[in-house]
Amino acid sequence: MTTPQESNTALKVMVIEDNKPMQLVLSHHLNTKFKVTIFEDCFEAMAYLHEGHIVDIIISDLNTPRMSGFDMLDQLRASGFFSSIPVIVLSGEESTDTKIKCLEGGADDYLVKPFNPRELMARLNAILRRTGKISTI
Repeated sequence: MTTPQESNTALKVMVIEDNKPMQLVLSHHLNTKFKVTIFEDCFEAMAYLHEGHIVDIIISDLNTPRMSGFDMLDQLRASGFFSSIPVIVLSGEESTDTKIKCLEGGADDYLVKPFNPRELMARLNAILRRTGKISTI
């Protein structure tokens, strides 16, 4: 886990990604607007949430060690406390069936790697606007 980095806003983004270069790309683009916490797997991320650390949105890969993104989505959506946290799945899995499974399982959006960081930011901002966390881009 990397330590959350300070940014210009109090909005907190949790990134779950086990690929170090991808962590760097995400951190580079997200740190300009958000306080970012990065985890290598969904198991660590869920433990962090259960310790009382609440985040505004989660960006997660599907294939992480110890717990998959699918299992994390199931746990989040079954929880009375964490069920409203928006989740963007960011994965190399391109199949329509996988996308549908994620969206039906509670993901708010799905983006395939490789991705355009501007598109990720646009999708993230759209979800945060829709949930009332921000009013403008």
